[in-house]
Amino acid sequence: MQRTRFGEMACSIARTLDVIGEPWSPLILRDVYVGITRFERLQEDLGISSKVLTERLKWLVDNDVLQREEYSSRPPRHEYRLTAKGLELCDLLLVMVRWGDRWTAGGAGPPVLYRHHACGQIGHVELHCSVCDRPMRATDIDVLPGPGADTGATSV
Repeated sequence: MQRTRFGEMACSIARTLDVIGEPWSPLILRDVYVGITRFERLQEDLGISSKVLTERLKWLVDNDVLQREEYSSRPPRHEYRLTAKGLELCDLLLVMVRWGDRWTAGGAGPPVLYRHHACGQIGHVELHCSVCDRPMRATDIDVLPGPGADTGATSV
């Protein structure tokens, strides 16, 4: 079965899913973000097969989300770092965390807390308008065609 080519759709959600829509990718990004950067540690933390991890890391490097850096030449060993593109994807993961903490954490509460560098307080991500700085949620916006819209499609 051939995978659907979401990256070719005139839709930013579909194009993003093309890069990180496979379930392991956001978890790999999470681990690299918190400092788990070596193959063996990623595999151990995630409980992922070597084959799948190799494929996912290659995909993320090829899509400029991670960069691979050699830390040992004998034997050759690499670690992975977030690129600017990858670090910005972590912002997306923080929005997912907020949703997961609210709707799936249960009585135990969130598994991880986030301290904001600027104020030193534990908080969560809130979406705000880039123009007026007011809260911006799905119920607060209209979806309009943009300059890259496919005039024959109804994608967001």
